[in-house]
Amino acid sequence: MDSSRSLILYIIKRSIEGVLLIFGTIIIVFLISHLLSTNPAVLWAGPKARPSTIAAVKLRYHLNDPIYVQLWYFLSSYATGNLGIDPVTGQSILSELLFYFPNTLELVLMAFVIIIIAGIGLGYLSAMNFGNKKDSLIRIFYLGAWSTPTFLGAALAISVFASYIPIFPVGGMYSSYLTAPPRITGIFVLDSIITGHIGDFINGMYHLILPAATLAFLNFGLVTRISRSGVLGVRWMPYVRTAYSKGLPMKEVQRHHILRTGLIEANTVVAVMFGWLISGTVVVEELFSWPGIGRFAYNAVVSDNYPVLIAVVIVFTIAVVVANLVADILYAVLDPRITLSGER
Repeated sequence: MDSSRSLILYIIKRSIEGVLLIFGTIIIVFLISHLLSTNPAVLWAGPKARPSTIAAVKLRYHLNDPIYVQLWYFLSSYATGNLGIDPVTGQSILSELLFYFPNTLELVLMAFVIIIIAGIGLGYLSAMNFGNKKDSLIRIFYLGAWSTPTFLGAALAISVFASYIPIFPVGGMYSSYLTAPPRITGIFVLDSIITGHIGDFINGMYHLILPAATLAFLNFGLVTRISRSGVLGVRWMPYVRTAYSKGLPMKEVQRHHILRTGLIEANTVVAVMFGWLISGTVVVEELFSWPGIGRFAYNAVVSDNYPVLIAVVIVFTIAVVVANLVADILYAVLDPRITLSGER
């Protein structure tokens, strides 16, 4: 009972810290938008806005008021989901984010599955073959992938697997001759299954594999490194040697004594990585013409669309904060030595 109460208090504490961090980020972004220009209305209205439009923006966002009044309206607007109007398209920024985010989520989920399978699997295999050729080859492979710049890895993937060896399409979520299924979740392959469009599902997976594999290839190295380190840390522990000496089958010892304990840190890193992936899709989505929030952010940078940039930065922050919160909770559940103060 006490452990459950401590866990609940721990979750509440971390949640409050996460909310404060998000609000802190919103305040910092707000202040930066004012530091970039003496007239933030020009930034928020767009580089080609007319004087009448700039005046309307000043009125809408209370930019003629003192800065603390502006900040209050800014925070209250975001708290109620009013993220403003995109000056380029004239649409609600919130509606645009809700359209693009499921596309990014589809890409990230697929990459996430590949990272879990490849990262944890190769890390465990490397640790169990410590010091031999398998270990060396795996280390070279994941270190090479980890150190590859994102733009270079994505460009090479397109050049090799979409151009030189045309196995996969160059980009896009699905072929141009298809009509997207009714939007239910916003995730194309999932909506295709729900509505019974199996052909659309196959086509969507065909377009999804290469960008997701590229995103996973560039990020699985950290999970492999942590998995390898964790397994090595418990492989020769006294309780593992005791289990072997008792005559327990090797597979049972590896599964219950080594794998379960050795992968605690890897599990938490995987949770954090989910947030990293969402905020790190900009280059991959742009090169693969994937209509997600990363490409949306890239177009906002190119067009100096500051209202959209502010919203995207906050979405990325929320994704990372939530991922870290899940990692903290997961670590506390997997390792009962974690206390309310965060000490072990």
